[in-house]
Amino acid sequence: MIYLQLFFEFFKTGLFAVGGGMATLPFLYDMAEKTSWFTSGQLADMIAVSESTPGPIGVNMATYVGFTTAGFWGGLIATLALVTPSVIIIVIISYFLKAFRENKYVDAAFYGLRPASTGLIAAAGMTVVSITLLQMD
Repeated sequence: MIYLQLFFEFFKTGLFAVGGGMATLPFLYDMAEKTSWFTSGQLADMIAVSESTPGPIGVNMATYVGFTTAGFWGGLIATLALVTPSVIIIVIISYFLKAFRENKYVDAAFYGLRPASTGLIAAAGMTVVSITLLQMD
């Protein structure tokens, strides 16, 4: 039963926590209150550990909470449940993208996105450089 509940809670978190790992925190605080699997103090410790270990914080938090709650299998189930919605959405998008891939307008749009994404990444890099090295705000 605990495995099913872990899967449901983290599947829901993975489905609705859009915006990166920090977006999972409100769901985890809610989970702490609702299930009593861990306290807010333990959650703060989990955040510190998840921030300091390599990998995405959301996945690290799911693994940590799952392991703390139900051992190895709990960690595995919570991690898989968190990433499953993203995998499903990516598969659906790739299916539709495959159908439109031969379209000349879609092809042109993707061709135009290349320099735009390069420019956005360069602008972000320049901002980081100006803040850290030049100390300009």
